[in-house]
Amino acid sequence: MKRRLFLAGLLGTASIPLIRATHSANGESAPVKIEKIRRSEAEWRKVLTPEQFDVLRDEGTERAGSSPLNDEERAGEYRCAGCDLALFTSDMKYDSGTGWPSFYTSIPGHFETKRDFKLILPRTEYHCARCGGHQGHIFDDGPPPTGKRWCNNGVALKFVPAVG
Repeated sequence: MKRRLFLAGLLGTASIPLIRATHSANGESAPVKIEKIRRSEAEWRKVLTPEQFDVLRDEGTERAGSSPLNDEERAGEYRCAGCDLALFTSDMKYDSGTGWPSFYTSIPGHFETKRDFKLILPRTEYHCARCGGHQGHIFDDGPPPTGKRWCNNGVALKFVPAVG
């Protein structure tokens, strides 16, 4: 996989298939194919606001309590602000009291994770599987049934209400 990504970068390939395994309701594994989006820094700057660019491309963090998505209670999907990939549903959201939109789980296969040591102690950072946009961090202080808190930057998301 790394060789393919390296060669794609050299060749300027704009889209690379990424296959992730997810589990169906009966526990069987089913592949999820997500096409990677590759853009130059200049291209990202054209399609994102400065605040979105800071979070999604430079791994910044928005100020706590600044996102209107903290108070969003309608049914719908939370999608990546960079590429429109569905990341969470409204059923996964809860009020963590932290000042950032929080979710106890995510849509399987739609994220990639890595270890982050920016605050010295290791954290799990997650990025959109399609565009690589930084979303936030996963913590072990969430509610049942997962015990996880997917702490997301609101500016990295866009909310799409459910229809009808």
